[in-house]
Amino acid sequence: MPPLERSHGLKPGLRDPEIREVTTTSGHPTDELVVANLALVGYQVSEVLMRVPPTVSRDDLASAGHLALVLAARAYDPTTGVPFARYAALRIRGALLDELRSMDWATRGARHRARELASTSERLTATLGRTPNREELASALGTDVASVDQARQDAERRVLSIDSTVNPIAELVSDKSPGPEESLLTNERLRYLRAGVDTLPERLRVVVEQLFFHDRPVSELAEELGVTQSRISQLRTEALGLLRDGLNASLDPDLVPQAERPDGVAERRRQGYFAAVAARAAMGASAAGVTLSPSVPTQRPSVAAEQRSLSTAS
Repeated sequence: MPPLERSHGLKPGLRDPEIREVTTTSGHPTDELVVANLALVGYQVSEVLMRVPPTVSRDDLASAGHLALVLAARAYDPTTGVPFARYAALRIRGALLDELRSMDWATRGARHRARELASTSERLTATLGRTPNREELASALGTDVASVDQARQDAERRVLSIDSTVNPIAELVSDKSPGPEESLLTNERLRYLRAGVDTLPERLRVVVEQLFFHDRPVSELAEELGVTQSRISQLRTEALGLLRDGLNASLDPDLVPQAERPDGVAERRRQGYFAAVAARAAMGASAAGVTLSPSVPTQRPSVAAEQRSLSTAS
């Protein structure tokens, strides 16, 4: 049962039609919000499923998402000025991550048992000169035969050669692939990173791209652009700070430092950049077949074309 269901005692496994039936007959004041925004759940679940292993259950994610939508509708305060769709999307995404986390802990436990069984089996094989039986494995592991059988079943799901019948555990390899939650978070941060770089002001973007995507030395870039090395370093520091805050504004808002002058021009520009990053990242998420990995940008204005703005700024 998903974490939300356990903690709130709600009916598990609700699907769209069931949610609609419950909300249209209960008379709760938040029912209209839930029904009008059911598509948010499907969208968020689809986004997650594109970035996690195929073994992740869509039904489990959808159930957690539906419950999060209902809870979001109950907790929503329209006086905050935050649109409900944005508020609910954050709650739904958090619920999906919680669900993935619960799945991943089970997977890690299975991997640990499989590795422990494989190690013990190999050690006993070397000592006995033959494959150990279930009772010998159980004794060495300090457990019972039923637990050995369960660990063997977990292990056999990760066997490389299905033709091995003598000792399938010997064919195991350690599964070092990231879990579903880790994969999702990594891909999401990469998406925001690309959006953040693309949205940087031109003079900052060209410095980031040349230094980090094209591995240009500071001295070489400074000479080509006709500015000092210290100026390039200043622009790099400014760009990385803005990029960091732009990502955190969407992913970890608590990490964004408060502005000394919230009503100042600089802060308005910064907030405008944050909004542009979020919008570009959302566009990238909705596009089909997007490759969420950093790459050298495609056709950009030449470095020479940026020289005038950099020289002026210096």
